[in-house]
Amino acid sequence: MRKIILSVLGVALIVGAFLFANYLIANKNKPKPVVPKVVKTVLVDTVQNTTIPIVIAANGNLTAKQRVELYSEVQGIFKTGSKLFKPGQKFNRGETLIRLDASEYYASVQSAKSSLYNNIAAIMPDLRLDFPDVFQKWQNYLNGFDLNKSTPVLPEVSNEKENYFITGRGIVSAYYNVKNLEQRLTKYRIIAPFTGILTEALVTEGTLVRNGQKLGEFINLSIYEMEVAISKSFADVLKEGERVSLTNLDHTKTYEGKVSRVNGSIDATTQTITAFIEVKHSDLKEGMYLEANLNAEKVENAIEIDRNLLLDGEEIYVVNDSLLDVIAVKPAHFSSDKVVLKDVPNGTIILRKPVPGAYAGMHVRAAKNNTTTNDSIQ
Repeated sequence: MRKIILSVLGVALIVGAFLFANYLIANKNKPKPVVPKVVKTVLVDTVQNTTIPIVIAANGNLTAKQRVELYSEVQGIFKTGSKLFKPGQKFNRGETLIRLDASEYYASVQSAKSSLYNNIAAIMPDLRLDFPDVFQKWQNYLNGFDLNKSTPVLPEVSNEKENYFITGRGIVSAYYNVKNLEQRLTKYRIIAPFTGILTEALVTEGTLVRNGQKLGEFINLSIYEMEVAISKSFADVLKEGERVSLTNLDHTKTYEGKVSRVNGSIDATTQTITAFIEVKHSDLKEGMYLEANLNAEKVENAIEIDRNLLLDGEEIYVVNDSLLDVIAVKPAHFSSDKVVLKDVPNGTIILRKPVPGAYAGMHVRAAKNNTTTNDSIQ
């Protein structure tokens, strides 16, 4: 029985080996499958060199061109005015921003003016006797002297003797003492130098204001400036008066500005030059963030393409007889998403969009909807 089982297994093994050998022989002569050749369809453009304007992108925050920090030069109680001294309060030019109680100081000014008047009146008899030719002008001065008005300018001295006489009696020193007091009296009232708005108020009505204390900030709402930093390479082409297009962050509004000033020095740390852009619009507010596009210069015989089409070795892909190839290029300017190239031969067919996995020698097919008129680089 054992011999029969071994014989059967031996025959089965031989038959299986024969069948497997025939299978291997059959597959050896079977042709290999042909892998279909994939040709990618690409978007292309035909180069047409022209003049490309260089636009510098910059950004910054708006600040009021006219700004006044309010400080007190005298001490007194802050008195209530016609308008509240609060942030957001508007004042017209010439209106009183702040008025301090000056009653005590006003009394000292009036006392000094009265003393000046008395000193001049005391010399009038001597002037009548010794200087009859100048008596009348001093008499007219006294007649026009009003304690409730600003002290008038002293009459002009006619000769040296009159000068010695007037100066010796202390008239001139008393006059300038009064004018000094009157000048300080004006500091108890701060006038709006222009039409604007309070952006900061650090005191309230009834507060004791001290000498040198900051009271607030006042700005002009009609005109703003934006400070931007530009590469030093544009220092010689960025000019005052250049028109600038400004947009908000959402790119929903556009404003027209101009370069008002350009700093004459270059920042040693960043190697940039500072330019100031002036802009006027009723919608603008201080602190707004805007983006600016400045026209710096123009590049002749150049094209502009997307930056992602430029290879690391300053090369770009071109299409020659349905094959990709690379040519060296000369970048003239880089922006955030564009690059300006010079001296690319006219008529060169280049890629309009990057091709994943592209390499020199790759077979491609230009899209049929490309036309020289609509798709050429300019």
